[in-house]
Amino acid sequence: MKGKKPIKPKTGAPVKKEAGAPVEIRLNKYIANAGVCSRREADQLIADGKVKVNGEVVTELGRKVLSTDKVVYGGKTLKTEKLQYILLNKPNDYITTVTDTHDRKTVMSLLKGACDERIYPVGRLDRATTGLLLFTNDGDLAKKLTHPSYKIKKIYQVTLDKPITNQDFDDILKGVKLEDGLAVPDEMAVVTDDRMVLGIEIHIGKNRIVRRIFEHMGYKVVKLDRVMFGTLTKKNLTRGKYRHLDPREVVQLKNLSGGRK
Repeated sequence: MKGKKPIKPKTGAPVKKEAGAPVEIRLNKYIANAGVCSRREADQLIADGKVKVNGEVVTELGRKVLSTDKVVYGGKTLKTEKLQYILLNKPNDYITTVTDTHDRKTVMSLLKGACDERIYPVGRLDRATTGLLLFTNDGDLAKKLTHPSYKIKKIYQVTLDKPITNQDFDDILKGVKLEDGLAVPDEMAVVTDDRMVLGIEIHIGKNRIVRRIFEHMGYKVVKLDRVMFGTLTKKNLTRGKYRHLDPREVVQLKNLSGGRK
């Protein structure tokens, strides 16, 4: 009696991988997942001959490696990390930096025990600014969320030292000429009857941009709170606390394209 012929999978049908089998991924993604840099920056490292795979220098863009391969950059063997996405409601008097030589309080001290991976803040909030701050080891997403061409929405609540005039309100919306260029908010609204609390939406990522806009117009910013970042809000997140994003929120962030073509 003849043995049965093996059943071939139908065209296009996924072939099930054996459990524990090595996973093949692009080298630039491997480097990015190791927390070194973004995929685009990893491509440059590869092109410059700064990456070795199993002892051999690799310069071929698009090269794929196995999860079991030995990838070395800067004399160190890279290990792919689990990607982490953590949202913090930053309190006042914390600086946005990983380390500080002056022994000041840093945002990283608020994330102790959050994860084992090395994570970094996406952009920054100055010491006196409170509100939403995202942390991740996903270099691709971090670069996208901070690049101005993507026009990622950021909404701040601004408390001024005096009521804003109608004329100044209109002038700010038209654009304020600062020393490093024209700053034009996307939208702005008066929140309180005394006209001292405003909401401002802006995608420009320049240092202290919101404070500088109002200071240029003769106002002092008493409080500044970021209440929205991309698709994320402060809902159910108290000051000084953090939470991990759920998969749906991560997908929403990755799908943001803003005004980029």
